[in-house]
Amino acid sequence: MPRIRSVTGSTPGVHRRTMLAATGAVALAGGVGYALRPEEARATPAVAADAEGAALASSRRAPAAPLAPYTRGTTLAAVATPGSGSGYRRLGEGPGWQRVVRGELAAAKTGRAGRRTALAAFVQLTDLHLIDTQHPLRLEYLRSTDIHAWRPQEALTVQGATALVERVNALRGAPVTGAPLHFAMTTGDNTDNNSRTELEWFLKVMSGGRISPNSGDPRHYEGVQNSGLKQYWQPDAATSDADKRLGFPHLEGFLAAAIREVRSPGLNLPWYSTVGNHDAMPLGCYASHGDSYLTELAVGGRKLMELPAAEAARLQNALKKDADPRGTQYREFLRAHSRDMRAVTPDENRAPFTPAEYLKAHLDPAHLGAGPVGHGYSTANVDAGTQYYSFRIADDVLGISLDTTDPGGHYEGSVGAAQLRWLERTLRENADSYALVFSHHTSKTMDNTRPDPARPGERRHDGDDVLAVLGAHRNVLAWVNGHIHRNAITPHRGSGDHSFWEISTASHVDHPQLARVIEVADNKDGTLSLFTTLVESSAPSRTDFTDLSQTGLAALYRELSLNAPGARTDLAGEAGDRNTELVLKKG
Repeated sequence: MPRIRSVTGSTPGVHRRTMLAATGAVALAGGVGYALRPEEARATPAVAADAEGAALASSRRAPAAPLAPYTRGTTLAAVATPGSGSGYRRLGEGPGWQRVVRGELAAAKTGRAGRRTALAAFVQLTDLHLIDTQHPLRLEYLRSTDIHAWRPQEALTVQGATALVERVNALRGAPVTGAPLHFAMTTGDNTDNNSRTELEWFLKVMSGGRISPNSGDPRHYEGVQNSGLKQYWQPDAATSDADKRLGFPHLEGFLAAAIREVRSPGLNLPWYSTVGNHDAMPLGCYASHGDSYLTELAVGGRKLMELPAAEAARLQNALKKDADPRGTQYREFLRAHSRDMRAVTPDENRAPFTPAEYLKAHLDPAHLGAGPVGHGYSTANVDAGTQYYSFRIADDVLGISLDTTDPGGHYEGSVGAAQLRWLERTLRENADSYALVFSHHTSKTMDNTRPDPARPGERRHDGDDVLAVLGAHRNVLAWVNGHIHRNAITPHRGSGDHSFWEISTASHVDHPQLARVIEVADNKDGTLSLFTTLVESSAPSRTDFTDLSQTGLAALYRELSLNAPGARTDLAGEAGDRNTELVLKKG
């Protein structure tokens, strides 16, 4: 595979790891998709691709300028903590989470803090789920059988995600090594319903811009929260709905504020994108691209908002059992309930987007932000119809972004044989670089091996097959992912004495709404350490119900997510899944 080497990596006869260990250099990239070559006096575009269309991007080197460890704004310093009591609970600032050293894969040796050299530092954001709450193809009506099917905070996802961007921008360095943050990676489910409205909002949140989190009527909200239906929180109405009976407030003007323009500064560091099932398929599970009826309903003027509990249970069971991957039964269900739908304002921008349109939107210069061009994706991906790529994180560290969505349908994942071969080859040809692998699905949620309709003869591989490939290469340090909306860190032992960590991070739509800073350091004693530090958004912990500004709504987003009826209380994980030092042997 074509390689793009940096200045350091081009020195004849010198192994890059040896050079970094000898000099203590911090080779972190801070640019916008460029590489510096020895024979060139200026930065030049550097994107190559292999025969299967997976791109290798490279970033311009930043000066080595280690900073003091920076913990302000991280969960080491403080954590939003609910008050005591039952019913609706208010959030306030509580004590931070301590760091836990995990030595299942290698013993932590004394004195390493004084020896270590930083190799990379970055931020992972996952499962933002930017939601067009007025979209006609949403499943809110399943709340009649399952209280989890609709969340009271969903109208505020854009405000919440923007506050997370503001928090990342405020970080002045990595919490442990003090190294400059190199980039941010989103590990999928950036959107919620494969809608063009949501995709535009996501790209503007990440790269900067003005966002109107509204669709349909530009003047008014039209959805379940002003429907008068008591199974949903009706914030502006005097209706005694189910959520108000649990203590949710009456907030006059909430819906008008929720669809008001939001301004995102965009990330001030390069960001890369990984695709999730909600980005790839309508409702995150239906392989229904090209279905004219569902597309017409998505952009049209009718929306189903309520359903008897028995019918809702049947539809939900079909979803959970993966009984309708192409959405055939779902289409017939909607036809049968056409007379029960309410009128809403049509909007062509709610149309589903195809994988090719997803790639082209990332490549649009309007969404460049801090770069790189395409945010990892390239025209080679568009030409080949692929959504996986590799990129140079630092002279000694390679990033690999996988596409674990199954185009055959369902919300669990897998990878095709061609992608698995590409992964194995990329790891083999970059054996002198440490490797960090990114995906949406976790190893345990890759159990859907339904054939890809575009490649019906190609075998699909599950999570165990991916673990086997990663475990066979000594340069793999970590597999970083999301999907499960929960913090979980799992040790994996590969072939021989090789080992690596799987790092799964909670979502930013469900409480506790977190992102994660990950640092890679060489301890100079035969071991490496991966430091994981969770961060919350910049929104205040304590809310003010009279403050419906952009910041006030972002704070409310956090508190509503805490109080969502039926919300799980285990998504933060155990202490060893949060702020950690993960030790492993040097490959």
